[in-house]
Parts: sequence; structure tokens; C-alpha cells
Amino acid sequence: MDKQLLLDSIQKEINLTEDEIVRLLAVVKSKKVKKKQYLLLEGDMSRYALFVASGCLRSYCVDENGFQYIQQFAPEGWWIGDMYSLVTGKPGNLYIDAVFESEVWMISKVDLHRLYQEIPKLNVYFRILAENALVYYQSRSMENLRLAAKERYEKFCTRYPTLIDCLPQKQVAAYIGVTPEFLSKMLHQ
Repeated sequence: MDKQLLLDSIQKEINLTEDEIVRLLAVVKSKKVKKKQYLLLEGDMSRYALFVASGCLRSYCVDENGFQYIQQFAPEGWWIGDMYSLVTGKPGNLYIDAVFESEVWMISKVDLHRLYQEIPKLNVYFRILAENALVYYQSRSMENLRLAAKERYEKFCTRYPTLIDCLPQKQVAAYIGVTPEFLSKMLHQ
């Protein structure tokens, strides 16, 4: 398995030595995921940080009426996980599944904490990821509160330009918080 995409992502922020790369890659596990296959169910304990090597994953929750609220899409080169569960060790709130056939690289929480001790620079990398995620979720929360559906759709297109033409309209609607019917009418006005 070629892990260069993962290394490129990390080395955009920090420089690893050859020895550090070897130690990191020794704990990375690969998993092929079929379309619609779950990696995490609501109530499961999250034990891995997930990096999308190919394909696309999504995280979402479901309300009492069965309506999905998509929190994030993770195309190739993105990280995804249920951070609440991963950090607290409590059962998670999210479903994570594959939008398309995908391959993910997983690092267990246990291995990640050991790597933080062995390679302190990885603390910096994952802190940067956490800060970027916080900015993303804060921005997304404010967008959902302040923007009209059309503007939320435009933000989606900016955030996920590679997914605009390949995602089912139902999933785009769930991401921006409208029904598929509303999205269809909005796009055809």
C-alpha cells in the first residue's frame, strides 16, 4: 500500500526523519471499505483516527424521524472520526460510512498516544488538525445559523469542489440541512 498521500499530508505541516516515518508507518493499518459499509455506528467506541486514502467517507447523525444530518464528507486526503468518542473514550454520536468504495488508513488511539511520546512533532501535526477542525465546525455552525439554504449550498460547493457532481443529491441536501425536494427546486430556479 502506498502511504505517500498520508506522508505528504503530514509533511505539509511538520518534517519527519526517515526513522520517524518508519515508526509511524509501522502502526498504520489499511482497510478497504465497500460503498455504504459502516466504519462506525452511533453508540460504538471510536478507537481509530481515519485518513481517507481513496474514495470518500461521511459522518452523520440521525434524528428520531430518521432524517440524516451530515456533519462532514471526507474525500481523499482528509481525516475523519468521531472525536467525541476518540477523545473521551465514551460511546460515539456519529455514524461513519463510505459514500463510494474507499480505502482508509487507520491509526489506533493507543498507537497515536505512543507516537506522541516517541515523535513529539506528531503532537504539533495533530494539534494543527484539531485547530483546523475546530475552525471548520465553528464556521459550519455559524453558516447553518446565519445563511440561507442557497448560500449554504454555495459554501458546500466551495468546501467540496470534487464532490459536487458525484454525490447523490439526497446527501448534499442532508449536509446543507434541507430536504432533497427543496434542494432540487432551489437548484432549478
